[in-house]
Amino acid sequence: MTKKYDVTALGELLIDFTDNGLSSQGNTLFEANPGGAPCNVLAMLNKAGHKTAFIGKVGQDIFGSKLKAVLDEVGIDTGNLIMDEDVRTTLAFVQTLAGGDRDFSFYRNPGADMMLKADELKEEILKDTAVFHFGTLSMTHDEVREATKKAITIAKENGAIVSFDPNLRPPLWKSLDDAKEQVAYGLTQCDVLKISDNEIQWFTSEEDYDAGIAKLREQYNIPLILLSMGRDGSRAYYKDLRVEVAPFLQENTIETTGAGDTFGGSCIHYVLKYGLDNLDEEKLKEMLTFANAAASIITTRKGALRVMPSVEEVEALIQSRQ
Repeated sequence: MTKKYDVTALGELLIDFTDNGLSSQGNTLFEANPGGAPCNVLAMLNKAGHKTAFIGKVGQDIFGSKLKAVLDEVGIDTGNLIMDEDVRTTLAFVQTLAGGDRDFSFYRNPGADMMLKADELKEEILKDTAVFHFGTLSMTHDEVREATKKAITIAKENGAIVSFDPNLRPPLWKSLDDAKEQVAYGLTQCDVLKISDNEIQWFTSEEDYDAGIAKLREQYNIPLILLSMGRDGSRAYYKDLRVEVAPFLQENTIETTGAGDTFGGSCIHYVLKYGLDNLDEEKLKEMLTFANAAASIITTRKGALRVMPSVEEVEALIQSRQ
């Protein structure tokens, strides 16, 4: 049965203030980029021609208004985006370090995204989606955690494929033990897992990625696991297959914000295209090649949500490297 929405995501929608050089007085300049991992994923899916919806909360403030306008602009359904008068929109300051890693400072105590309540979910959206996607930023506090778990239950009961990206942000957790507990819950619920190299090492205490993935597969019944390895490319683990694809390295990379989300959204695009039951080595290689190329393009742009690459751009990059 065809669903109204291809993908619905729940979670954080915020402003990423990204480092943009120095002023004439030597002060750091920050650029206000619309962000939040779940919406970055949806924005990539919209570029690939899918119908998407977002569930979340922003403040009734200048940033919340800007964020709603951006979602409307890129075509993400905002029917369950709540604008709250009592709390402010969450802000994240992202500083790129010398080696390319990023340092995050969050202004979220509380932030609107963590104030979503279970009774604010529009269940008709969750019942009418082919894929439901979530991360752990909507699992850091009791109220929004309850809303996330309710959304997962409704989506699963109505036949949705569940996609999960832990997207670990240590500063937002009371302790990393709490984070581990919620990541573990996500692993019990998902059909598709997108996890990064540092997250698999952290969660499994295995330095070797294959050993870490093997641990996960022993404990959790996840049909498709996608491992992003930054400059080392990516891997897919499906049944008895392990497929690895090299990265598309760029000389003009600016920052990596949103690269993992672009990768994840691209992979969900292929899950929608091929389903989860009959993937093979060729399809997985096609998925990872497209996802690596799309993520590579986003590293050459500021922010992610508004500047996702088109399918044609991604395919052109792939052709240029063959």
